[in-house]
This record gives sequence, C-alpha cells and structure tokens, in this order.
Amino acid sequence: MFDLSADVGSLSPLAMFLHADLIGKAVIIMLLLASIWVWTIIVVHGRKLAQVRRDTEQFEREFWKAGDVERFSEDASRRDSPAVRVLAAGLGEWRRSTTRPVVDRAGVRERLAAVLDGAAANEVERLGERLNLLATVGSVAPFVGLFGTVWGIMRSFAAIAAEQNSSLAVVAPGIAEALFATAIGLFAAIPAVVAYNRFLHTLGRIEARLARFSDGFHAMLSRELERDGN
Repeated sequence: MFDLSADVGSLSPLAMFLHADLIGKAVIIMLLLASIWVWTIIVVHGRKLAQVRRDTEQFEREFWKAGDVERFSEDASRRDSPAVRVLAAGLGEWRRSTTRPVVDRAGVRERLAAVLDGAAANEVERLGERLNLLATVGSVAPFVGLFGTVWGIMRSFAAIAAEQNSSLAVVAPGIAEALFATAIGLFAAIPAVVAYNRFLHTLGRIEARLARFSDGFHAMLSRELERDGN
C-alpha cells in the first residue's frame, strides 16, 4: 500500500514510482525501456534511411552519366549502398546469361527482370526490418499503460476500503500512479507511430527510386541485347 503519510503535493514522477507496488513498478519500467528503445531506433534508423536515400539519388545520377558500366560498377563496389547491390546483381545475371554459346534473348530479359526486382525487394526488406518494432510498440504501449492505469485505480479503491476514508490523501497516490502509467505509455507510443509513418514514407521513396533504376537498367541491357543480335 501507499504510505498515507506522504505529502500529496510531493508526488513527483520518482515519488510515484517509489510508492508503486511491484506490478506498478514493472509496468513503468517496461514502458520506460520501450521508450528508450523507440528513441534509439528513431535516431539510428532515421539517420540510416536518410543517408541511404541521399546515396541512392547520388548513385543514380552518377550511373547515368557514366560511359562504361562495367568500370563504374567496379569503382562503386566499395560503396555500401542498396543501388550498388542491385547493379551488381543485374550485371552478374547479365554475364552469366550472355556468355553461353546460344543466347536466349527473351529468357535473358525475363531473368534480368526477376533478378533486378528481387534484389531491389531484398534491399527494401532489409531497410525496413526495424519498422515492425516501432509498429509493435506503437500499438502495444497504450494498452500496457492502460493496464497500469487500471491497476493504480484498483489500488486507490483498495486504499479507500482499508482506511474507510475517501480523502485526497488516500486517493491521490493511486490516481497519480495510474495517470503516470498512462502518460508513459503515450510517451512511448506516440513517437513510435509518428516515426513508423515517417520511415514508411521514406522507405517508399527509396523503393520507388530503386524500382525506377532497375527498370532503366533493364531497358539499357535489353537494348544491348538487340544490338548484339543484329
């Protein structure tokens, strides 16, 4: 139970945590850890996605200006970029398909399209692997906070029954603990939902750019097949 002699006006966040029982403390600690986890993902993954978006745009500009694709690919292989890996996958399939004695042009185009699309999809999936964590926290944290709220209110009613007194000194600690759990749950959930939607938008832009690059590269290799066939 709460220490009923405690001054209601001294219910700081730390005091509310110290006055909480084991379950209340567990809820608060869980939500605080979730909040730290969310902000870590926001900072680290946000910087990563922003850097990938800039690198992809720069790579695409440089690629279409390059005269020798093979040499450009060799120079770019040292860069850690999704677009570089998509390019390497396409060139790898091109070399394997065009070194055969008889080249099936239709088959080469189909395999190139499949390889480029698959490589782009793999890169997008890899970049989005942390988004499900934000979505989970954003959807679960409010309910965990609600559980803490209900538990704190239950303790308030228990304190009223035990003391036979409904004064503010008896009720306030449990209500404060309940509202504190709600606030922490929202503090963890709101940034997670906002970041999830923002990252999803950024990831969609990266996916669209990789898809455009894949289509353009596929068209370029298709034209090369037509020239070789003449």
